[in-house]
Amino acid sequence: ATGFALTAYPIGVEHGWIGRGAALTRTLATLRFLWNAPQGDAAEGVSGHRGFFYHFLDMTRGHRFGRSELSSVDTALLMGGVLFAARYFDRNTAAEREVRDLADRLYARIDWRWMQARAPLVCMGWHPERGFIPSDWKGYNEAMLIYVLGLGAPDPARRLSADAWDAWCATYPHSWRGSD
Repeated sequence: ATGFALTAYPIGVEHGWIGRGAALTRTLATLRFLWNAPQGDAAEGVSGHRGFFYHFLDMTRGHRFGRSELSSVDTALLMGGVLFAARYFDRNTAAEREVRDLADRLYARIDWRWMQARAPLVCMGWHPERGFIPSDWKGYNEAMLIYVLGLGAPDPARRLSADAWDAWCATYPHSWRGSD
């Protein structure tokens, strides 16, 4: 939901539903929170691990809610919004430069390769109590964003392995892939 909010603010600006300054203030508050939120492999008191975020965060502290999973797809959806905001807020002001800087740092922090528990596919998530979820992203679905962001990650050591895209596409029904 947070990633979608980060895309909704600029849409609101463009339609005149919210001022650019108000949208910028909300965006900066969100990105600052995400950047400063605690990361680590503990079961409590953290918001994420290795740059990924938990599926649900407690509304009071912003830490992991219950026993929710560290989610590859929710992190990708979040980063979609983060990167959209970075491209929208393109003015040469301190606040808009900070949006771009925080967005770049948040994206670079994600260790996409770590989420390849059964490489070259990407795992759906991870729990500190029991490790990786026993399911990977396969077939044509929302995981396309995971693979695109993971393959394009700025840090080569954290990028998805080069064979990830072909492995993901190989799980489509043959009729979807077209002729060879």
